[in-house]
Amino acid sequence: MIENNPTNVSSAFEMLLEEVEAEIDFVNGVGSKAFESRDYERAKEALERSGIVTAFRDKVAALRKEWQEMAAAADRVEDEETRDQRSNLGKLRKGQRTPTESYYLPILSVLHEMGGSGKVAEVLDRVGKLMKATLKDVDYQPLASNPDNLRWRNAAQWARNSMIGEGLLKPDSPRGVWGIAEKGRAMLKGAK
Repeated sequence: MIENNPTNVSSAFEMLLEEVEAEIDFVNGVGSKAFESRDYERAKEALERSGIVTAFRDKVAALRKEWQEMAAAADRVEDEETRDQRSNLGKLRKGQRTPTESYYLPILSVLHEMGGSGKVAEVLDRVGKLMKATLKDVDYQPLASNPDNLRWRNAAQWARNSMIGEGLLKPDSPRGVWGIAEKGRAMLKGAK
């Protein structure tokens, strides 16, 4: 959106309309007093002035409505642009992030240190510390789909799924727990 802050303009319209309404009330009061005191010339002037100010108020109200419609349309465009930007944030060119396979040995090593299994959050925390020198800056960026989740944590969870498929991790671990399989122990032993 190009505007600095469309709510400031809306607030300005509201303040202007309040002041114009106060002016109308004042002019009407003057006209009423003039009529009561039988000063018809002054009452006529007040009536004309009230008509002019009322017409001005109607123009300002119409401009306020036009502004609100413009701001709403700009918000819709901005929302679409923001959505497009957000969806593009998730797409990286090949090689920008740490490859999924790079998580295999750290995950296996952490699970071995933890006695063969561990809760997801603790495993991921330890994997993050172990891979600190390996992870790239882009790996520390939040996911567009879930800004509370860092890219590397998501990648480690995808690596876990691949490792289950390859028989390195147990597929039947309790929910929220990762467990190393015999093939994973053998891979870790072979890497040392």
